[in-house]
Order: sequence, then structure tokens, then C-alpha cells
Amino acid sequence: MRAGVPPRGVALVLRGRALAPDRAAVMAVVNRTPDSFHTHHDDDAAAQAAVARAVAEGADLVDIGGVRAGRGPTVEVTEEIDRVLPLVRWVRETYPELPVSVDTWRAEVAEAVLAAGADLVNDTWAGHDPELVGVAAAHGAGIVCSHTGGLPPRTDPLRPQYRAGRTAADPLDGVLRDVLATVSAAAARAVEAGVDPRSVLVDPTHDFGKTTWHSVHLTRRTDELVALGYPVLMALSRKDFVGESLDLPVGERLEGTLAATAVAAWLGASVFRAHDVRATRRVVEMTAVLRGDAPPARAVRGLA
Repeated sequence: MRAGVPPRGVALVLRGRALAPDRAAVMAVVNRTPDSFHTHHDDDAAAQAAVARAVAEGADLVDIGGVRAGRGPTVEVTEEIDRVLPLVRWVRETYPELPVSVDTWRAEVAEAVLAAGADLVNDTWAGHDPELVGVAAAHGAGIVCSHTGGLPPRTDPLRPQYRAGRTAADPLDGVLRDVLATVSAAAARAVEAGVDPRSVLVDPTHDFGKTTWHSVHLTRRTDELVALGYPVLMALSRKDFVGESLDLPVGERLEGTLAATAVAAWLGASVFRAHDVRATRRVVEMTAVLRGDAPPARAVRGLA
């Protein structure tokens, strides 16, 4: 390790293949929902175009979602499958080498998409369905272990507090300790179920069960998540903690997102879930050069 540079994070491996081993990987968000908070793609053609655009802009994998994370109309299992399964099949056929993640907390949905060739289950609701991890293991897929502070799916936090582990020096350490304990336990369960530990992502899950202060604190303590020894996923893109930090609406949160991305990448995060693929890819590539993990793409200044 170079002086002053935090330890490098573990690269994500899906089905035996390491993603972006010399920099953080970029996970493109593709929402097959009519009510997502930022971008959504209501029909197959729009969703397919979004995937093609993400690939052209340098995405390392895509994350397909069929249900809005926050409150909204009820989406039954069959409807969620109908939204995401055709797109998973299309991606697998059109881009056979592109890793596919599906954002779901339901085992039935995971079974359908993994059977169709998806590679990763992005469980943003912290193991709410206890059968989910077994489905991922049975298909040789990866899984995201998240933290919601105990909230059930599609609920918003109200004055969340994390008292255990707080210190006088930093009262916000309570949320860090809770996140570390929760994702560590979930990752251990996944490995015990048979998921390759290199395919187990841990995610502090910004905004979910957290205040803006909590999410900011977790970002600047990314290195402690990295120290757990699993690939770390950061889903920072245009979230409320960015908007509240800068007092900006969703459509104006790109620069704040990229600032948080650079910090977390410097501290060793392995994967970034992003709406803005090209910008995020450039940030993680530049951060990798600054860390010394990758050389400049071209270095001729002063040499010729």
C-alpha cells in the first residue's frame, strides 16, 4: 500500500469473472417502472435503448428494477416479473457478456430472472425475504447485502436513531456500527448458503433507514466497510442526502453525486450504482489513476 492511500477494495466477481479489477465498476440503473424518482422506462423499447446507451457510455453491468424503492402503488410479484424478465432475456441475448443485476427483494422474482441468465440479486431491503439468498446460491449468482435499519420494503425512515456504539467523540458512529454488524452478518449468511464471497456485495444503503447526517457519515467512513473484506457497493446517485446537502432537486444533483463518488472510490469502494454512467465512469477511472491502481490512458506531456 502506498503511503497516504487507503487499502484497495476487493473486486466484484460474478460467475468467475472479475469486473474492472484495476478500478471501481459502474452499475447502470435501468428502471422498468412508471414512478421511479429520477429516470424510468415504461416500455420495452425505451428500456432496451437505456441499456444500449449505458453500454456505449461504459457500464460494467446493468441493474434492472421493476418496483420503485419508495412508497407508491402496490406491485404484485407477477407484475414485477412481467416488467423485468423480458428485459433480462433481451440483455442476455443482445449483450451476452454484460453482467446483469436485478433489484428485487422477492425470491420468486429472483428465481425467474436468475433462471433467465441474470448474475446478481440487488436486495436493497436487507434480507426481508429469507428465501432470497438461497435462490442466489442455487443459481451460482451474487447478492447484495444491504442495511435499512430494520425497515420493511418501500417504507421511509422517520427519525431513525442508532444509539449502540455511539461515542462521545463522534455520536454518528452508532449508525456505522449498526451497518457494519448488519451487513457482516448478512454476508456471512450468504457465504454459508453457498454464495461465492467474492460475489457478495455489502451496501451501506444510503438514505434507507437513515438521515442525511447518517449517509454523509457512512460515505466518509467507506474504508471501514472495505475492511470487512467484501466488495463494497455504493448507491449514491442523486439521492436525498446529496440533495439535502446542497439544497438541490433530483435533476441538479449530478455534481454532488460525483463528489461523493470520488471520496468513496478513493476509500476503496468497488462498485457504484449510477444513473449517469459516462460521468461516473470517468470519475472512478481518474480516482484509480490518482490512487495508483491504474496508469493514465495516455502520458506524453513533457516526454516528447
